[in-house]
Amino acid sequence: MNRASQAVVMFFLGGAILRASVTDLYLRYVKQGLRPFLIAAGTLLVITAIVALLQELRHLNRPEAGPEDDGHGHGRSGPTVGWLLLLPALALLFVVPPALGADTAARAGSALTDNREVAYPPLPPGDPAELTLLDYGYRAVFDHGRTLQDRRIQLTGFLAPEPDGQPMLARIVLSCCAADGVPIKIGLRGQVPQAPADTWVRATGRWIPHTTKDPINDADVPYFEVSTWEKITAPAEPYE
Repeated sequence: MNRASQAVVMFFLGGAILRASVTDLYLRYVKQGLRPFLIAAGTLLVITAIVALLQELRHLNRPEAGPEDDGHGHGRSGPTVGWLLLLPALALLFVVPPALGADTAARAGSALTDNREVAYPPLPPGDPAELTLLDYGYRAVFDHGRTLQDRRIQLTGFLAPEPDGQPMLARIVLSCCAADGVPIKIGLRGQVPQAPADTWVRATGRWIPHTTKDPINDADVPYFEVSTWEKITAPAEPYE
């Protein structure tokens, strides 16, 4: 692989990063706040690749240009295995991978492992009150549901199977990127949605004073009494 070929690979990598960054595709890999850094990185790769290609073209067009040599009897070509770097770029350009979902929730322990016994503010106004699964989980477990009582609540997430096969509501929580994603799990009672795993639903109901232990990491799993639910399309930002 010569320098021109390396520049082509760099160009496609930068283009793939830019393509993901200017659409919502990047949200399947990293948190929303990292978008400017991805755009900057992709732009830098593309510009560097173009400059490298222009330099190679000027070198080839010089009449005195001889065979590619580094002055030590070695050509500038590298191993052809370097072309494999194109695979992740082409995957980003032409294949849309799914976000982390029910399979991750089934294999990883719940995110409710840090004891956060703090003064939780009242729920946001509105009926029902819209909460993230993580907020609901912390209030249900570490505030013992005090701020959740006597309120209708709306939760949004995907369905994942509990160890006994019953559906639970889940969502992946990111600190930075998908590599560090962990699930937040909410058990369901009442009008439990009957749909395949990874189906996104919006559930309305109430807090109930019931928790179980996640068999994977022994974290608390709070429960939610579903009164109504509906299927929805997966949100552009699937993670919390």
